[in-house]
Amino acid sequence: MRFLNVMELTYIVSSMTSGTAKILYDLADRHGGYFTTGEASFIGLSYRQLSYYRASGALERVTQGVYRLIAYPPHRHGDMIATALWAGPESAISHESALVVYGLASAMPLTLHLTVPAAFRGKREGVRVHHGSLDMAQRRVWDDVPITSVERTLTDLTQTADRSLVREAVAEALVRGLTTRMQLASAADGDKNPSHIRRELGIRLPATRERV
Repeated sequence: MRFLNVMELTYIVSSMTSGTAKILYDLADRHGGYFTTGEASFIGLSYRQLSYYRASGALERVTQGVYRLIAYPPHRHGDMIATALWAGPESAISHESALVVYGLASAMPLTLHLTVPAAFRGKREGVRVHHGSLDMAQRRVWDDVPITSVERTLTDLTQTADRSLVREAVAEALVRGLTTRMQLASAADGDKNPSHIRRELGIRLPATRERV
């Protein structure tokens, strides 16, 4: 979370009332400067108002249903935040793109990876969509980015990524304390193909209740 300074507040207020400016800033601050039309509507801002503030230069329409507050400092993962918001609250940045956010391994994906519910049918250039269900424990926010948990990220990668990348990421995640062997074991054994995942992760994992 960032706090407004006087110059930023003055810039925003130039095209709206101080109350509206503060409301918009607080809204955008939840997602590193971005928000959805649905979120804006929930707090009483109409599409007409958003269009006016966009025309006045206070807002930028990033993609369908997603805006960025111009006065908010640019976010290094802004494209990921906007993409996740576009896809909806049950979606998350995942796979190699999640590794980039966590700062794990040497992942340099050419496309942005996004996991979405089975019913989602949206398409966006430069985005690779993966369909799959994510429960609350498998989603989190990291550096303002809606993202799959470390455990879900690593188990997903065993299905799609090079083995050396997976094992590099696993080793770094353990060293940094981002996960544990037991957490990885539980994630693997909760999958439909636990033996494959355990093998691809490349480390000795403890037995879990599911395997007893």
